[in-house]
Amino acid sequence: MREQLDRWVGVGSIIAVAVVPTVLVLMPWKKDQPAGTQGMPGPTPAGNTPAAPIPSPSETASPPVPAGRNSGVLPDINSPRPRGQGGGSRPGGGVMYATADDGARITRVKWIGKRTADISVASPALGSTQKVRLLVPKSWKATATRSWPIVYTFHGGDDSYVSWTRSTDISKVASGYDVMVAMPEGSNGSYTDWYNGGKGGPPKWETFHTREVPQLLERNFRAGATRAAMGISSGAQGAMTYAARHPGMYKYAAAYSGVLSMLSPGIPALLLFINSKQDPLRIWGDPVRDRANWAAHDPTSLAANLRGTGVYVSSGNGRPGPYDPSNAAPWDIRYLSETQVERASRDFADRARSHGVSITTDFYGDGSHSWGYWKREMHQTWPTIMRALGARKS
Repeated sequence: MREQLDRWVGVGSIIAVAVVPTVLVLMPWKKDQPAGTQGMPGPTPAGNTPAAPIPSPSETASPPVPAGRNSGVLPDINSPRPRGQGGGSRPGGGVMYATADDGARITRVKWIGKRTADISVASPALGSTQKVRLLVPKSWKATATRSWPIVYTFHGGDDSYVSWTRSTDISKVASGYDVMVAMPEGSNGSYTDWYNGGKGGPPKWETFHTREVPQLLERNFRAGATRAAMGISSGAQGAMTYAARHPGMYKYAAAYSGVLSMLSPGIPALLLFINSKQDPLRIWGDPVRDRANWAAHDPTSLAANLRGTGVYVSSGNGRPGPYDPSNAAPWDIRYLSETQVERASRDFADRARSHGVSITTDFYGDGSHSWGYWKREMHQTWPTIMRALGARKS
């Protein structure tokens, strides 16, 4: 194993790699815990060429979907279609939502209150049905002819699409602006279309997040083409990777505690260990043999593509801070992982600045890999993101 690690990460990286076995042992965290490693970065589509941006709503939008019984709220797809209204229908009634280009379709919409919906998506890219939690603003109506700017938020590993509303007050924060927020499932997919030995194929998480979900939201829920991306931990890496691989797709990308330099010394081994619950080589391939594919999904290698996008990066240093328990052991995963996150984030920031990227950083010192800091960072950056999107206060 030592020989294989040396081959993966190179001579001189053993100190960085030494923490990895401990990280692996300590990594699992319950989803209802507000702290812990939320899974580091993940893979993307096979091949080394960035995918093309998704079409804008003007190129792809479908006619307005009819409103349901509750004015301003789309009916559940399993409910009867209101009489006298046009639009598609399903056998036995219900609304037929517009599909994505690859056939991805909405199979159910469950409203939780007036402005939160859980949307089930049958995804060809993933070969499964996954959920997206959507927040809509006070001004939103299903029958509107306008669209709304939208923030796509990505969760960490060993977590799910509910994490942002469970662990932060993002619903309250977003309600103060005329903006939509989408929180798609990311599972432990590492925010990439898996390499699978160069064959590609499912799971294709990047396709789900950057093509299927935006197209469905733009065609059925009035989401606009003015977008921002925001994420924590592996979701932070996902947000920045997507922004770099799809230049111009997002006006702003914010990454809180993400591994943003996948090829820094020791980091490939760290990512392989973190993903070892499954075959980690299926994700990006071998970091030596398939280095080109790793580089094609590495925010630092792609930093030049972020010119013209507003970028925010933050992390702690892995020492106990104000949101950490007083009785946590020094080898707690929250601390060990954040030391490597900060190192990789600084490498990314240096490369981004060298390419003239408009980047703001907050390496705030004491702090671990946990939700207390990410919630604080979300509050701190939200007004800037809203300005980038042109979202008015509501």
